[in-house]
Amino acid sequence: MIRAMLLAGAVLLPAPLAAQDHSGHGSKSEPAPEMDHCAMGHLPPEQCDKQEEREPAPAMDDTMAGMDHGSHKAMTDKSAPDAAPESAIPARALEGPRHAADAIWGREAMEPAREELARGNGGMTTGMVLVERLEARIPTEGGETGYLWDAQGWYGGDLNRLVVKTEGEGEFGGAVEDAEIQALYSRAFGPFFDLQAGVRFDPEPDSRTHLVLGVAGLAPYMFHVDGALFLSDRGDLTARVEAEYDQKITQRLILQPRVETELSAQDIPERGIGAGLTKVELGLRLRYEIAREFAPYVGVEYEAKTGRTANITRLAGEDPDGVKLLFGVRAWF
Repeated sequence: MIRAMLLAGAVLLPAPLAAQDHSGHGSKSEPAPEMDHCAMGHLPPEQCDKQEEREPAPAMDDTMAGMDHGSHKAMTDKSAPDAAPESAIPARALEGPRHAADAIWGREAMEPAREELARGNGGMTTGMVLVERLEARIPTEGGETGYLWDAQGWYGGDLNRLVVKTEGEGEFGGAVEDAEIQALYSRAFGPFFDLQAGVRFDPEPDSRTHLVLGVAGLAPYMFHVDGALFLSDRGDLTARVEAEYDQKITQRLILQPRVETELSAQDIPERGIGAGLTKVELGLRLRYEIAREFAPYVGVEYEAKTGRTANITRLAGEDPDGVKLLFGVRAWF
């Protein structure tokens, strides 16, 4: 019985479908007539032919005939004579004073306000003092514990600054071995680099003055670079290049690899320096920023005198290289 009912349903099911008229499915529909935008007022006159040369727009079908398009034309009536294109600038936009507020308040009142606006958006004068390294240095192979400082401060704007740098080192309980102070004019010549020029004075180990020309800034891949040439009042030409990189381990824990090299164009016997590459320092410091402005650190550094300078050091009975443990603090305000 159930098999008979299923067979009857299968026979009767196609009947309603066959009754439908599918004659129109096989024929292709005719393309819709192209709309005449000029006749409908959608384009300005200069983009259309003359009115009398245009063909009338095709009649709309019954479904669209009842719609009111009068409001569309009132919104943007491009069919009006001498209608300007949408990209045109109205003549009245170029009329009046350069600064519209001058017409109301007067140029004398508004000029100070514009100067203050420019100053607050990049022309302001600010300053900063950065103690990059203030550390105790403990030799791993014996010897006296020493100290080192490396600091700078600047005052000025984004383009022009006065920069003061100082660094030096010595031994605890002893005299300062090396010290220098630089006063530089710094001028930005790109988004990330400054050209610096000025003077350097060395009170230790002997009083000496230098002319300074260098660059400082942020190299690709976020390397901080500082390089300079020094010409002393005795005709000695030397150079120094420093580079460091801050690798964030966390937001407060930062690992900083650092390299510093020094070069000399000639022998300087009174300072124990030979011509060529004179010294290389490779350091690694791990600091923790208790506050952004204050960060103690620990580290290790390998220092080696090279070439002719290493030979001079050996003749003086000293080791030309060595490893030191570092304990220090970095701060700025």
